[in-house]
Amino acid sequence: MKIDTDRHLGPECAIVRHAGETVGHVTTAEYGSQMLSVGGVVHLTGGTKSEGRVTCETLLELCNAQPVELTIDGGATVVVQAGQPPIVNGYREERMRVGCGSATIGMFARQWFGKVDDVVVVDDHITGVLSEHQAGKFLGVKDTGIKIKGRRSTPGRYFKVADPGTGWGGTNITDPLSILGPFDKSEAWPGLRLLMVSTTGEHYGYYELDEELKPVERDLPAALSESVERIKENCEPALASVLFMAGAGGSLRAGVTENPVRLTRSVKDALTCVTSGGAPVYVWPGGGITFMVDVTRMPDNAFGYVPTPALVAPIEFTLKLTDYAALGGHMSEVRPISSLAEDGRREVAPRPENPWPFIFPPWKKPPK
Repeated sequence: MKIDTDRHLGPECAIVRHAGETVGHVTTAEYGSQMLSVGGVVHLTGGTKSEGRVTCETLLELCNAQPVELTIDGGATVVVQAGQPPIVNGYREERMRVGCGSATIGMFARQWFGKVDDVVVVDDHITGVLSEHQAGKFLGVKDTGIKIKGRRSTPGRYFKVADPGTGWGGTNITDPLSILGPFDKSEAWPGLRLLMVSTTGEHYGYYELDEELKPVERDLPAALSESVERIKENCEPALASVLFMAGAGGSLRAGVTENPVRLTRSVKDALTCVTSGGAPVYVWPGGGITFMVDVTRMPDNAFGYVPTPALVAPIEFTLKLTDYAALGGHMSEVRPISSLAEDGRREVAPRPENPWPFIFPPWKKPPK
């Protein structure tokens, strides 16, 4: 799962739970997103009976695009629903960050030039400082004597200005001035104008230095208000993405052809198109047929389960009839698609964004 949020969900490798049972773990943090891994055979069949049952229930609800509450050891509580904004500690996310603090400086430096003397974009990953950043230097922004607490990376970029959290820019701070040291008296001046803003524009503050070169908060000028709104405008909507990853087992492949390895080879050779409920998939390289699919592109309630416990998902292999015969396919069982309606099967309309498998199969070129 990809959870779009600036807020810290939990440390990498932390346990992810549902209904108190271990169902997965936290993986890598990205700029504006946190990745979670839920499921897998270890949780389904390698633990207690309760763990397997709850894991299967969690997967079934997530893959059928139902909301699921997950708790992370040492971290947050998050409600995840595919295609919907995540809810972190009761807060419904609206947008993901426009970029790291350095990227934000690069994007908006020209819009700040002349309207403010310095800008600090607070970010858990890379906090940016306009006057030190190359974008500021290019415009001729002069040094302001500002001092940032944290580890300086390259000019205008700072790591670890605070601990991860649910405050400003995904940090644990509520007061942005806490990351500032005393201004250098040889460079700063009374009246210096300073904007501090987060990478989503959710948090911002405007300050001017007094006679003792200490920041005093003032109302945000209209000229800067526009730039804060521009940051918000450039943020993508925050969503929770759920990708289902699974493998086509040996018995499944034997149901397609008398010699299962030929099906695998035909997939690798692009003779056979793999889809899941009509949705396009990514087939992993390496052995077997392991694929990933976006559950929001599949039919509603496409997933089921068996008592193993295990999840059951649709999968289709589309190929030329002549290629199927060459694979050693079960030719005596071949029938036209139109005949399936005779069995009383429910027809599901294809999603218009999914070209496979019946609109433009791999051996036909779509019209220009």
